[in-house]
Amino acid sequence: MRIVAFFNNKGGVGKTSLVYHLAWMYSGIGRNVVAADLDPQANLTAMFIDDHSLEPLWDQDRGTIHGAIEPLLEGTGDIGSPHLVERSVGLHLVVGDPKLAAAEDEISRQWTGCLDRRPRAFRVVSALWRALRRAATDVEADLVLVDVGPNLGALNRSALVAADYVVVPLTSDLYSLQGLRSLGPTLRGWRGQWAERHAQNPVEDLALPDGAMGPIGYVVMQQAVRHDRPVLAYQRWADRIPGVYSKEVCGRDPQSAITVSEDPNCLAILKHYRSLMPMAQEARKPMFALEPADGAIGGHTRAVRTCYRDFRVLAENILERIDSE
Repeated sequence: MRIVAFFNNKGGVGKTSLVYHLAWMYSGIGRNVVAADLDPQANLTAMFIDDHSLEPLWDQDRGTIHGAIEPLLEGTGDIGSPHLVERSVGLHLVVGDPKLAAAEDEISRQWTGCLDRRPRAFRVVSALWRALRRAATDVEADLVLVDVGPNLGALNRSALVAADYVVVPLTSDLYSLQGLRSLGPTLRGWRGQWAERHAQNPVEDLALPDGAMGPIGYVVMQQAVRHDRPVLAYQRWADRIPGVYSKEVCGRDPQSAITVSEDPNCLAILKHYRSLMPMAQEARKPMFALEPADGAIGGHTRAVRTCYRDFRVLAENILERIDSE
């Protein structure tokens, strides 16, 4: 079982949509996948489940990822199995919950407690990983895709420690570049800090994540063209992505100037699919699965085929990077 987190500390880069579509794509090509919503905003959950079906899950004590770890946070027990919602054959969702934000302070406190070799500290910090591993085991999934919020707080640190690999969604703008400059050193710092703590684990039978969080590449999400923001302005920032990613995330000085399309760290450049996304949200299905009955006619039909091809290539690129590690 491998856990891949999709993370950028800058919001609005299409991270949640990316996880949603890849989960459907992997299911469609025969992989058994769990999509895990670890963002307290729960946008991934909202894409999968309508409000009528979601409300009772949030009302249940054990219906979400927060419910699974709540006994540990409250000191009444250890983690439980997350409730899984089956969306298709081989596709299950770990339901997100705004209440997960309340775990931030406790996780932050216990991160420090690991250095004092406190057993509870290791149980709390590893809770998300252990819950995801249990979810994957319950449905025999070999791949877990994790959506996390756009910040560098303690909750996300615990979520990233749970990840074997990290994919970074980006847009071609100054804000994404600035986000990379803080994201890369932060990931390396968390990796080193967890390695130090991992070695202090006093509980022999408590399995812990490796905390590898290895960066396997980035995805450029193209934005819609606007008359007040010419394409050349986007290209200006896109041309700087390879160098910044190599230096700040991979820790390597770029050897030469290359474009995004030439960069081996670039997993895909995804188009802005314009009207397909609202159509897909209405139909509650991925853009590449839209049919004429959903309104995908004429030019939309070609766009759906292009969208499928793009996500299929991206899904295979990610698997290739994982298998080569």
